[in-house]
Amino acid sequence: MDPRAWRRFRKNKGAIVGALLVLFVTLTAFLGPLAAPKDPDLQYSEGLDATTGLPVAANAQFRMGADQLGRDELSRLLHGGRVSMQVAFGATALAVFVGLAIGVATGFFGGVFDTATMRLVDVLLSMPFLLIVIVINQVFDSPSLAVLYVLLGLLSWTTLARVTRAKTMQVRELEFVQAARALGMSRSRIVVRHVLPNVIQPAIILGSTLVAQIIIVESAMSFLGLGVRPPTSSWGTMLHDGVGFISNAPRLVLLPGALIVAAVFGFNLLGEGLRDALDPKS
Repeated sequence: MDPRAWRRFRKNKGAIVGALLVLFVTLTAFLGPLAAPKDPDLQYSEGLDATTGLPVAANAQFRMGADQLGRDELSRLLHGGRVSMQVAFGATALAVFVGLAIGVATGFFGGVFDTATMRLVDVLLSMPFLLIVIVINQVFDSPSLAVLYVLLGLLSWTTLARVTRAKTMQVRELEFVQAARALGMSRSRIVVRHVLPNVIQPAIILGSTLVAQIIIVESAMSFLGLGVRPPTSSWGTMLHDGVGFISNAPRLVLLPGALIVAAVFGFNLLGEGLRDALDPKS
């Protein structure tokens, strides 16, 4: 990062808060399972009240209580975060790669490919994203994490491609690009050496906010029973499982919901901070 951009980022309190939230949820997701006190899928008879059959509250054995099946809630939160964040990061990486490649190609070369691709983007943007995901998801029986990566990634590149295309069309008319053409530099070399470095910043900014959007979509899919299949836990499936006990054990909804909110809020703040730091004129 440019030193001036880094200084602007450090002065932005919202960006710092976002970065800390992102760091917290990321460490919780990827390192938390190592600290999980119990097997997240194992059902314990001690996790249910012998009289009422309801999940027990926090105690010495279950630090955040148990869920409706007697499983350790803390262990499931830590393991569920890994699933949610893996899907978000994997799908975002694919979406950024596809959107950046298509945006640069259409913006730099233009022609029929540009027209046809932008019409496809218009069609995809006009359709309800979550509805498309639900319909396509029904084609797969018990989708794996890899299927969710690809499904969400291939449906999330459109906005990034549009922004990258517009930025590429601006860059290709700049004097240094025209000079490279006059010197006989190949188009592929111009793209790699001159265009990509100037369009990568918007992709980074959009990518950070896209992570937040995919976390919401994955949580919604899991809440509707269309995400990872039991007994694998994600924050969305934990919300789904806890809804029936919201009056007796509201923590089953509040705890995963708070982590989802923290992740989404953090990535949105981080994206805003990166935008202000990298492109202060926007």
